[in-house]
Amino acid sequence: MTDTPLMALIDNADALLEDARSYHERYLIKQQDEDLEKAIEGYIDVIKVNPSIPDAYYRLASLLFAKGQISVEGAIEQCKTAISLEPNNVNAHIYSGYFQCLNGDFDAAEKEFSIAISNSKLKSARARLFLSKVLFFKLKNEHSSIKNVMKFLYYFLSGSMMIMWDSPSIKMFCKFLANDFSVLSYKALGEAFEKMKLFPSAFDAYSKGLEKTSQGNLFYQKMGDLSLECNDVEASLECYQKAYELNPQNREVLIKLATINQTYFPEKIDETIDYYNTLLEFGIDLDKIYYELGHLYLNKSDKIHAVTAFKLAQELCPENPYYNNSLAYAYIKAELYDDAIEYYQLAIKLNPDAEWTSIVCHALGAIYAEVKGNYEAAEATFNAGIVLDPNNVDIQLSLGDLFMAQGDLDRAIKIYCDAISIDPENYLSYAKTGLALWEKDYLEESIVAFHKSIELNPDFEIAQNNLGVVYLDGMGDPKESVDYFKKAININPNYTLAYFNLGRAYQAIGDKPLAAEYFQMTLDLNKVTEELSEKDIRQRIYDLFN
Repeated sequence: MTDTPLMALIDNADALLEDARSYHERYLIKQQDEDLEKAIEGYIDVIKVNPSIPDAYYRLASLLFAKGQISVEGAIEQCKTAISLEPNNVNAHIYSGYFQCLNGDFDAAEKEFSIAISNSKLKSARARLFLSKVLFFKLKNEHSSIKNVMKFLYYFLSGSMMIMWDSPSIKMFCKFLANDFSVLSYKALGEAFEKMKLFPSAFDAYSKGLEKTSQGNLFYQKMGDLSLECNDVEASLECYQKAYELNPQNREVLIKLATINQTYFPEKIDETIDYYNTLLEFGIDLDKIYYELGHLYLNKSDKIHAVTAFKLAQELCPENPYYNNSLAYAYIKAELYDDAIEYYQLAIKLNPDAEWTSIVCHALGAIYAEVKGNYEAAEATFNAGIVLDPNNVDIQLSLGDLFMAQGDLDRAIKIYCDAISIDPENYLSYAKTGLALWEKDYLEESIVAFHKSIELNPDFEIAQNNLGVVYLDGMGDPKESVDYFKKAININPNYTLAYFNLGRAYQAIGDKPLAAEYFQMTLDLNKVTEELSEKDIRQRIYDLFN
C-alpha cells in the first residue's frame, strides 16, 4: 500500500505528458496559438508533478523558444537538464544538437547528433539527416575536403534511406498528410460552391471543414470572406475575430478586422487603433499603417497622436504626396500653420494628379488668406490651383471671396461669373454673385442672382436672408422682405441675423410690437451665437419707443 501514492503520481504525470504531447502535435500540424499555450501549460504541469521526466524539459524548451519566451542558450540549458536525467535519451540529444546548431556551435551540435545516432541504431534517420545538415554548414563555412564531403553524403543518404524505420517521423508525416488532405478537400469544395454562387453550400462546406479538421484559423477566415461578400458584415467580423483568436499571427485576418471596423463601425475607433498598433509589430507596410492611424486619431480629435502618426508615415515615405497632405491637415488641426504650409507645399510639388493637387492648392490658399492675411500668396496659390483644374468651382469661389475681402468687387463678380459658367447648377455661385452685385449697387441683377440661388436650393437660408436685405435696404420694400427673413428663420431657427433683419423690417413697416419682439428674440439668441453687437440690438429696441 505504501507504493500507491507514488504510482498515482507517476500515472498522473504520464497522463499529463500524453495530453501535452497531443497539443504539441496539434500545434505542429495546425500552427494554432491555442494549442501552443495548452502544450506549454501541460509540460509545465508535468515538471511540477514529476520533475524527473526528461521529455518535458526539451519539448518545453522547443515551444518556449518558438514563442520567443526563452533564448537559444536557455533552450540548451533545458536540454542539458533532460540529458542529465536520462543520458541515453535520443530526442534530448537531437533537440540539444538542434539548438547548438542555432547557436552557431556546429562542433557541439555534431557531437550531440552523433550520440543520438549511436543510441538509436536503425531508428537514427532524423539524427543522421540533422547531422548531414550540420556537416553541410561546415562545408560551406570551413575548408572542404574529400573526406568531409563523403562524410556529409554518407549521413545524408543513410538518413534518407533509414527514414522508413523511424516510426515517429512516419507517424507525424501521415498525420500531416491526412490533415492536409482533409483541409484541401473542404477548402476546394467550398471554393467550388463559391464560384457557382452557391453561397449557403459554400458556407456549409467551410463549417464542416472547421468541424472535421479543427483548422479554425483557415476556415473561419474563409467563412468571414464569404460573409463579407454576401454583405453580412456582422457575421464576417465575428468569423475574423474567431480566426484571429486562434492565430494572432495571421496578419491578413488582422488587416481585415481593422479595415471592417474602420469602415463599418466608426464607434469602435479604439478597438480599430489597437488592431493597427498590433499590425505595426509585424514590421510590414509601416507607412500605410501609420497613415491609417493618423486618420483614426483625427476622428478622435487626438491632434498630437495624429500629427505623430502622419509624421512617421511621411518620414518612412517622404515622396508620398498624400502623406504630406494629411500631415499638413493634422498640423492645421493643431494650429501649427507654418508647419502645415511647409507640407502642403511639398504635396503640391510632388503633384501626383492635377485635380487632387488643385484641392491642396485650395487648402494652402485658405491658410494664406484666413490665417496669415497674405492675400498676395493666397491669390497666387488659388490661381495655381485653377490652372491645374479649371473646373474646380470651389477654388474659383474662394478666389472671389479673396477679392471681396479686398474690396475688389469687379474682379470678384468676374470670378463668380466664371464659376457659374463652369457649373450653372451651383447655388452657392449665384448667392456669392448676388452679394457682390449688391455691394456694387446692381440691385436688379443682385435680386436675379439670389432668386436663382434659391430656385436651385430653397433651403439655403443665407440666400433667403440676403435677398430680404436687398428688398429691405436696396429696394425700400420692407413688406416684400418679411417673407424671405421668415423663410430663413424657418430653415435655421438659430439664424440670429435673420431675426435682427426681420425686426428691422417690422420697424420699417411701423409695427413696433413685432419689431420689439424680434429684436428681443435676437438679443436672447445672440447670447449663444454671439453674431452681433449686443449694444446695437439694445439700441434698436430703445429707438423703437424713444
